[in-house]
Amino acid sequence: MNILELMNILKSSKKNLCGLSLLVVGAAAIGMMAGCASPRTDSAFGKYDDAKEVKIIELARTAQSWDGVELPDYPAGKPELVVRRYVFPSGSKLGWHHHPVINYGILQQGELTIIGLNGEEKTVKAGEAVVEMVGTIHHGENRGDKTVVLDMFYISQAGTPIAVQHPEIKK
Repeated sequence: MNILELMNILKSSKKNLCGLSLLVVGAAAIGMMAGCASPRTDSAFGKYDDAKEVKIIELARTAQSWDGVELPDYPAGKPELVVRRYVFPSGSKLGWHHHPVINYGILQQGELTIIGLNGEEKTVKAGEAVVEMVGTIHHGENRGDKTVVLDMFYISQAGTPIAVQHPEIKK
């Protein structure tokens, strides 16, 4: 039922009070439905909900990791591509580790802080891309109050570890 139908009911109603009540309830329902159809603002992607055409947005193009270090050459041999999703509850962190392979990712939700062993930090926000350090010890942590969701892409080879843990580091 739309607002015009509700107005016609009100006009034809012999009991104006009943018709007015129906109009008010109907208008409130239409307002609630309109609110449900509004653009999402709960993620980094809500801003794209009203797109009218295909968009190509380059998030990163670089030969360096986020700390400015040049990425290594690709290894010779057959590649193995690995995609992982990491979920960091608020206040959580990964242990110290390093990656022997080139990797990059897109933060889907929240804010993630990456800390190098030397103390250098980078905070990545939802919707941003990050090119990770290769061969440099670091860890990530969620200092915010919202769960972090991070999708990472690794360019590896069969048998090569994605990450090497360093439990001996107690920083």
